[in-house]
Order: sequence, then C-alpha cells, then structure tokens
Amino acid sequence: MSRRAFIRWMLGLLILIGAALTGLFKLLQKSAGEQQTANASGDPDLSLARQEPPAPKPAPEDEKEPLFSFMILSDLHISVYDQNTIKHMKEALEDIKHFESPIDSLIITGDMTDFGGDDGYKELHKLLSAYKLPPLYANMGNHDYYDIWVDKKGAFNKDTMPNGKTDWQARERFQKFFNVDKIYNAATINGFPLILLSQECYVQEKPEVGEGAWYSDEQLDWFKNKLAEHKDGKPIFVMTHQPLPPIGSDGGTHQLIPAKKFREILKPYPNVFVFCGHRHQDFQNGSEHYVKETFHYFHNSSVGRVLNRSYQNASKEKSQGLYVQVYKDRVTVRGREFSNRTWLKEADWSLKLT
Repeated sequence: MSRRAFIRWMLGLLILIGAALTGLFKLLQKSAGEQQTANASGDPDLSLARQEPPAPKPAPEDEKEPLFSFMILSDLHISVYDQNTIKHMKEALEDIKHFESPIDSLIITGDMTDFGGDDGYKELHKLLSAYKLPPLYANMGNHDYYDIWVDKKGAFNKDTMPNGKTDWQARERFQKFFNVDKIYNAATINGFPLILLSQECYVQEKPEVGEGAWYSDEQLDWFKNKLAEHKDGKPIFVMTHQPLPPIGSDGGTHQLIPAKKFREILKPYPNVFVFCGHRHQDFQNGSEHYVKETFHYFHNSSVGRVLNRSYQNASKEKSQGLYVQVYKDRVTVRGREFSNRTWLKEADWSLKLT
C-alpha cells in the first residue's frame, strides 16, 4: 500500500471511528435522559390516573332509593405464581362491569399483591386497565411490603431479608401506582367522607410490629382532624387493613396498633363505619364479620383467597367482597360471591343511622 493510499485509509478509519463515537455519545445521552425522566416520574405504565371524585349526584326522589353505593375488595394477593388470584380478580371486575345496581366507587383495602413487587403490580395494572371502572381508592396491607423477603433470584428468602430493599421502596411503589402523595388519604363519594388509613412500615423498619399495622401519631392526628371536619351526623367510611384487637388491648402482630387511641378517636362519631380485611374469612363459615362498638365494624373476606376457620384456602373457587349502599336513614352492607355473582344471606346487614 502506497503512503498516499495508507493516509486515505487512515482518514477514512478516523471518520468512521468519529461517526461511531458521535452515535454512541448520542445514544448514551438519550439513554441518560430517558433514565432521568423515568427516575423523576416513575414508570408511567405502572401508574393509575389520579382519582378525582365526580360531582355529587342529586338526591333520588324516591327515599327507597340509595344516595350512592360502593364496592369494597380486600386481599387480592395478585401473583403471577398463583393464577387463581388473577382469575378471581377478573371475576370480581366482570361482576362489577355487569352489576345490577350502580357502583359509584371501588375501594381496595390492602394486600393488592402477594409480594408487593413490580411483577404483581404489573399484573394488577393489566387487570384494572382492561375495565372502565368508577373512581378507585386503596390503602396498604402487610403483603404490600413483602418485597423485602424476595431475593435476587426471585425466591422467598428469610435468611437474606431485606435483600437490599426497604419499606420506603414499598411505600413509594404504592404511591406511584395509585398516584397519591401519601399512603393514607381521604376522598369523598357523592359528598360523603371516605378515609383510608395505611400501615406506615413493616419489619425492615420496625421488627417489633410483626404483621401488625402501626399508625404514627402524625397519621392518627390527621385522622382525628379529618373526622372533626364532619360533625353533621352523616355516615363516615373508614378503611383499614389489619383488624382491631379485643377491646382493652393496644394491638400487636396481625392487628392495628395503637388500637386504644384509634378507638378513642372514634368515640364521638356513632355513624362511622370501619372496614378491615386481612383475615380472609369466608362469609359462610360462621365467623364474626360485624361487630357493634361505639362505631360499626366490619370484617371483609377476600377476593384472592377465601379461608375457612382453620385459615386454609379449602374452597379455592370462592371469591368474596362487600357491597355498601347508603340511604338517607340507613346503610346496608351485603356480602357478594363474585365467582357465581350471587348475594350471601349470611352477610346481610341494614343499620339505622342515629
């Protein structure tokens, strides 16, 4: 090769290298920009639209007609490793789609997914996005923090917990998915107050709480102030995940903590209706699902896994929830079996307002 040819070859090579470096720089610049956008806004595919309550409906002329109604789903436990949970959620959403009465809001009281990771949230997003739903509100359950138990291989691993993960990440994932600023929040349904409380941490931050729902003084003070905004005697609807312990106890694992302060806050409000999940108990197994304290207290069943009194998922075909209708003078609460779209006579309450 002559010197002139060699120089031409070198110049051509330098031009190719320069073009390649320019392209690589632009690619890296684009990737960095996309990464910054993703970090700033979260994965848009895993975020629901911010829920805005519609304007209140006019009161029905016939007092026998309800003012509004809503459906409460609890303990979905959506998991790509348990197709039955996905099947049951589809059954519930199909029932809601073809429901015989209006549904003004849909509420999920915790344990949306089995392990609180991205795979479960992606599956839940796919399910919810397939339907035109009324305004949707949710709070957190203990399983929504369970990602800390999952190791790098995707296995449940107690020995390596928290597996490089934090309770903060679980809260952030929930907030981004439901497009809320805090894990506890408030809304209205047809002008009536809805308050959703959430456990604020799990065993990565507070090992002593176990599977209990610990509420900070900040959240409980906020709760007290929210209740104080509504002294007109109208019913107030409060959502938790874990149930209350027996009266006199302050709560522990699998229970609401601190229960004494929670009950004290509710004392001035006889028309408060509190709903919890967590127990998964079949409406038809004879266990207690309604308790009258100074407020009305309901234990929901489960969409994903209905359990018997031995806490076994013996009736795998079952999938249950609660339907609430609010009238001028009363509130009715009815248990629903989503798998065959029937009402459950064992779960049927009509409660007069005071």
